[in-house]
Amino acid sequence: METLLEQQRRYHEERERIEDSMVKEQMAKKSSNRDQINSDHRLKILLDRYVECSENLLELYEDGDGSRKSELEAMSGPNEFSEFYLRLKNIKEFYRKHPNEISIPMSVEFDEFLKLRENPNEINLVDFTDEEGYGKFLDLNQCFEKYINLKGIVDKIDYLTYLSCFDQLFDIPKDKKLNADYGHYLEALLDYLQDYCGRVKPLLPLPEIMDKVVADFERQWEVGTFQGWPKEAGSVLTKAGAHLDLSAFNSVEELASLGLDRLKSGLVALGLKCGGTLDERANRLWQTKGKSVDEIDPSLFAKSSKKNKSGGGGGGGGKSKDIGRQKELALLEAQVYRLSEILSEQRQATKENVQRKQARTAGERQESDEEVSESESDDEQETDVVYNPKNLPLGWDGKPIPYWLYKLHGLNITYTCEICGNATYKGPKAFQRHFAEWRHAHGMRCLGIPNTAHFANVTSIEDALALWQKLKDEKHKEKFQAANEEEYEDSKGNVVNKKTYEDLKRQGLL
Repeated sequence: METLLEQQRRYHEERERIEDSMVKEQMAKKSSNRDQINSDHRLKILLDRYVECSENLLELYEDGDGSRKSELEAMSGPNEFSEFYLRLKNIKEFYRKHPNEISIPMSVEFDEFLKLRENPNEINLVDFTDEEGYGKFLDLNQCFEKYINLKGIVDKIDYLTYLSCFDQLFDIPKDKKLNADYGHYLEALLDYLQDYCGRVKPLLPLPEIMDKVVADFERQWEVGTFQGWPKEAGSVLTKAGAHLDLSAFNSVEELASLGLDRLKSGLVALGLKCGGTLDERANRLWQTKGKSVDEIDPSLFAKSSKKNKSGGGGGGGGKSKDIGRQKELALLEAQVYRLSEILSEQRQATKENVQRKQARTAGERQESDEEVSESESDDEQETDVVYNPKNLPLGWDGKPIPYWLYKLHGLNITYTCEICGNATYKGPKAFQRHFAEWRHAHGMRCLGIPNTAHFANVTSIEDALALWQKLKDEKHKEKFQAANEEEYEDSKGNVVNKKTYEDLKRQGLL
């Protein structure tokens, strides 16, 4: 049986060995995406074990039951030799009862981690589907099927479009989200993203990130600024109509002078009956002057408003339940937004991979599948160094494109844009396209210049500012200037501009 001090020594040794293993794991070279993911999972295992050892060690040092203190006193007391021989006797007795018991050093266990690091292809620490390519791509096919089967919410789209807009949930009308199918879809999408994120980024503190998302969501929900779920006002002014301030009117006759249409709009804003003659509408609206919604005669309300106004406990409970359901769905959306940001790199890679697959013919797809099935793993293909001395871009098959095609598209020509932060673009096509992209538009906004067609092909900040100043000067010249362009005629019929006319008038020469 181990003593408490021996347990402490063992925990300290284990912590030091874990730290050493983590440092070696971090310094080891990762030649592929598979190696990186497996390395992160090994680090996660070591980190969890380090935390567990630290908690056990802290518990021993705190010595809640006083056993550690008693053991130290026994070892340092007046009978330390008797304590020593007593422990020696216990050790001999233990090995007499267990003659074949062999103590395995802790170093042997940590040597296994070294073998895993030296032979990364022998074992996979996490499972991925074929579509995910061991963490390189997303596999949202099941979520896509649920999405396109949502009735009355979305139009039919393809998988590539879905990859671009699956996190744009704020575009779906609010009134179409309150159904069970949409909730099931959100839960399935969130479960997959969380599971995939845990497999691809095991070291990411996902629970803490989700707690922060919930806190931010609660703050935005209270003030009604969460995207896609605007806060509904509780007053009658939310009705489709223009509210009418009755404090400015002293009689029904003055109110009737507004006309049928204006009175109807004011009645609709309050949820009242809006039919009848001019006098009936004016009288009905006049009865609400100086009264709150609860004080208005219920017979004046329209049928739909009566249902909303009445209902007592059942109606209030239903409304509260509806608001609670809205909040649950909005919280799921907030978590989807955050996870889609975290997985933006894998999302972009998935879109490119789908585009490459769609560009292949049936024969090319079959050949590609056969090549992958014959290879032991995708990462073994990645480790092979592709012969590419001219550093040409890679095609859909992972091989360099022909040099004549490289020259044809002008990819050997590099353009630099100072407005984009000295970003470089290869080829005239990419260069022309970047003027309409977010990076160039953001640079123009920072300069205070609108990104219009006047600034096409302008990449220098100095040139852009000079052109903007020139455009503003020309715009100013085109404005109508009364002093020079407004004409006046004196008593003799002479026509002069306004400035000359005022000068002559001040001098008394007219």
